[in-house]
Amino acid sequence: MEKKAERWWDKLGKPQYGGEMVIRASRNLENFDPYFAEGLTSIYGGWMERLISDDWTLDPEIWDYKRAWHPSKYMKGQLAESWEFADPSTHVVHLRKGIHWQDIPPANGREFIADDVVFHFNRLYGKGGGFAKPSPFRTDIQFQDLISVTAADKYTVVFKWKTPNPEFIMGTLYGVQQAQCLANPDAVKKWGDVRDWHHAIGTGPFILKDFVSGSSATLVKNPNYWGHDERYPQNKLPYVDKIKYLIIPDEAEATAALCAGKIDIIHQISSVQAQAVHKTNPEILLISMPSAPTVTVQPRNDVAPFNDIRVRKAMQLAIDLPTIAKDYYHGLVDPYPSTLNANQYVKGWGFPYEEWPQDLKDEYAYNPTLAKKLLADAGYPNGFKTNVIASTEGDMDLLQIVKSYFAQVGIDMEIRPMETNAWRDFVSINHKHDQLVYRPYGPLGHTYAPLMGFARFRPPHNYWMVNDPICDAFYFKAIAANSEDKLKPILRDFNEYVARQHYVTSLLQMKSYSLCQPWIKGYNAQIHSVWMGDGGPSRLALYGARFWIDQKIKKSMGHQVSLETR
Repeated sequence: MEKKAERWWDKLGKPQYGGEMVIRASRNLENFDPYFAEGLTSIYGGWMERLISDDWTLDPEIWDYKRAWHPSKYMKGQLAESWEFADPSTHVVHLRKGIHWQDIPPANGREFIADDVVFHFNRLYGKGGGFAKPSPFRTDIQFQDLISVTAADKYTVVFKWKTPNPEFIMGTLYGVQQAQCLANPDAVKKWGDVRDWHHAIGTGPFILKDFVSGSSATLVKNPNYWGHDERYPQNKLPYVDKIKYLIIPDEAEATAALCAGKIDIIHQISSVQAQAVHKTNPEILLISMPSAPTVTVQPRNDVAPFNDIRVRKAMQLAIDLPTIAKDYYHGLVDPYPSTLNANQYVKGWGFPYEEWPQDLKDEYAYNPTLAKKLLADAGYPNGFKTNVIASTEGDMDLLQIVKSYFAQVGIDMEIRPMETNAWRDFVSINHKHDQLVYRPYGPLGHTYAPLMGFARFRPPHNYWMVNDPICDAFYFKAIAANSEDKLKPILRDFNEYVARQHYVTSLLQMKSYSLCQPWIKGYNAQIHSVWMGDGGPSRLALYGARFWIDQKIKKSMGHQVSLETR
């Protein structure tokens, strides 16, 4: 008999059913409706699904899905079965048949159809069907290029765009935001919105069973879920019976719970903290991730003194990045500033530091004497007073270091801490800040889709308030590029332009890890799989349904296991 060819996933073992997967949530859950999604943390990606997602069968050696950007060739239909472009600006999406909404009133298990997709996008972006205006909470500007969404028949949806660029369109519809998670129209029509967690309904593998604000959320398996495991097509999903989120903002408390076996996954933690856990608990898996976005201090570029490039250059020259890398991060991060794209993880798609000309490197080198001169030339010989609205989610110790560096050149920065969700409302949505802002990341050092980088410097998204026609020109030139070869040099030039304008003060790009118990199988720190960024795990339905628990390993390590259930 011919031996069956090995598949890359065979090394993970045969999937098992049952058990509870416990995940750390680093902040409270604030939102259950994509309409209100801007920057508010959610987990509705567990019960709401997307048209397009990731390919579960793709070997991670080819593409590991750890980055926010995936070329369209690595995208796979979730609720969509297939798609084609009738022309470069017309995207025709064919839905899978036989998918049903969860058996919860008012949906009551009815079939998912094209009209549901049309309702969702009309509601979010004001494209018709009684919705004349887009949600005021949506700032993802790529969808501004959406003209219309219509149902050609019961299972076919047609998206018309202003931009004749299929790669741009695919990237937008795939997206890293929560907007692409489809809410149930029946629930929205009955209650007006689905902000109340009791109204959670989707097509996905999990049902939101319980939520205690500031404490936990519990999702249980949907017994009528339509999906099967693409690696094992005979296996009905999901594998786990339950997913529980424990809301633990404090890093030390979260890692202690992980080491005690009370948590299965901490998605994204600093290299310093990860190494400390691995030293005491070597059995816990340490999974490297592409660098987190660069930490930055972001001024309002439309107000004095920050509308003067000499002031912005002085702020950068005041910071000794190599010393911070050595003394604060213990040499675990690179000592280099960033521009738009990550230096290490988006090869060929940006302007890495080693390619910077010397004159630009000099503008980012520690030089307090030159910083003082630039401030004097700008009319601030004695410096100036300012304030920074700082998200408490950010590294406040690092911000104190920045404050001390600024003080040495005469910049007296008052730190005004603000709770994370309040910060998003104050800064991201309403732009009420009048000086500087600070959070764990900003517009630099990202691994998202190249075109997203341009978008971050256009209103309404950019709360650093850049209003630059040159940035706009780069954006329109980029979305008109219909090949990678045409787009790459545009992005490279834009990266250099952003670096030379000093729109934000670049600190350093942290290296990060995810921590995972050895009995969790399938998890490889895939982005948005269990936790991520502002919005939360937008691909929880895909990945949470397919991760499984090796009960034998868990039992051998002295932990209680669950009996198999189907």
